[in-house]
Amino acid sequence: MNNKAAQINIAPRYVPLFKDPSRYFIVVGGRGSGKSFAVAVFLLNLTFEKNTKALFTRYTMSAANTSIIPEFIEKIELMGYNDLFRITKDEIINLHTGSSILFKGIRTSSGNQTAALKSLNNISVFCVDEAEELTDEATFDKIDFSVRTQNKQNRCILILNPTSKEHWIYKRFYEARGVPENYNGIIEDTTYVHTTYKDNVDNLSESFLKQINVMKRERPDKYMHQMLGSWLSKAEGVIIKNWRVGEYQQTELTVFAQDFGFSKDLTTLVQISVDSETKRLWVRECFGEAQLTTSDIAFKNRQFCGTDLIIADSSESRLITELKKLDINVKPAVKKKGSILSGIALMQDYQIIVDKQSHGVMKEFNNYVRRKRGGVVPVDNYNHFVDAIRYGLEYLVRGKSLGKYVVR
Repeated sequence: MNNKAAQINIAPRYVPLFKDPSRYFIVVGGRGSGKSFAVAVFLLNLTFEKNTKALFTRYTMSAANTSIIPEFIEKIELMGYNDLFRITKDEIINLHTGSSILFKGIRTSSGNQTAALKSLNNISVFCVDEAEELTDEATFDKIDFSVRTQNKQNRCILILNPTSKEHWIYKRFYEARGVPENYNGIIEDTTYVHTTYKDNVDNLSESFLKQINVMKRERPDKYMHQMLGSWLSKAEGVIIKNWRVGEYQQTELTVFAQDFGFSKDLTTLVQISVDSETKRLWVRECFGEAQLTTSDIAFKNRQFCGTDLIIADSSESRLITELKKLDINVKPAVKKKGSILSGIALMQDYQIIVDKQSHGVMKEFNNYVRRKRGGVVPVDNYNHFVDAIRYGLEYLVRGKSLGKYVVR
């Protein structure tokens, strides 16, 4: 590597980026920790090695020449390398070695670009910034398997602010290996770099540090997560907050409800009961499994419901027809325009009591979030039990007014 990079002071925590032989680098930290800055300097420095091609991605990325590349140009100028790089709208090329950094979004407004990224050749470094936004592990794996340049150290770098412990990055790189969340060091083929604003304090303004101290005093939970980089048991910005764990109680208004999954999505079944006067909703999880055949679903439904009615996902009319032929008492949920948001609003009107054995429901309630902060549209994830509950509640509370089925 070129020694000129020493002109920029990098916090000691980031030195393993330059030295460790690992394939995976998990760069985690709170706000103001300088992690994106350090990785950018590392990637630029890495281009002074011949035959290096780095792919820098974010899950969503607007035009790289306006959103990302200016940040790299700033580092180039700080390093005094202005004349050593050629810069296009989506690539930075080292004129001395021909090595480069290519910038692409994993998903853009035009659709999912995973297939195009997978087809890129001779990539030796795959870097994902804001990796907490990449919720699909399979997408990461597709690109990861394409990083296989011979006679080079292949690296996959994930830069992220910690999110929920249900995120695949935590489960794969921390929980499955028994790695503490603030660990620095090497485990197996992975280097862990955990930093906070304290590692970068010399580069932070007084006003920013004052903001941090106010947060530390007034919102210690927020300080732990956002500034010290702690992982959350519950995702930030969850939609369903009005719930607690308790004993399931069956009322006169009760029904089973089901959402259908596909290859990796869960098919779920819940039983719910409602007390309209006290605005309470009890939820009991029956099952949630992926890759179930129609006969599997019928068997499990019969096991939990017998001949009782099930309100099911109406988008799978063929599956509902097949279940009816197998003597399952099932009716399609009534869906109208805006039914997701109206159903969520209805759920929020109730105090929800979740049966203590319903761990799948709890997991979804802790991770079902809106797509954008301050927005209304939910992320299409952690919603298979949620959707089933919504179908059943709509049926019990609004069934007559919807006009398509009669509440028992």
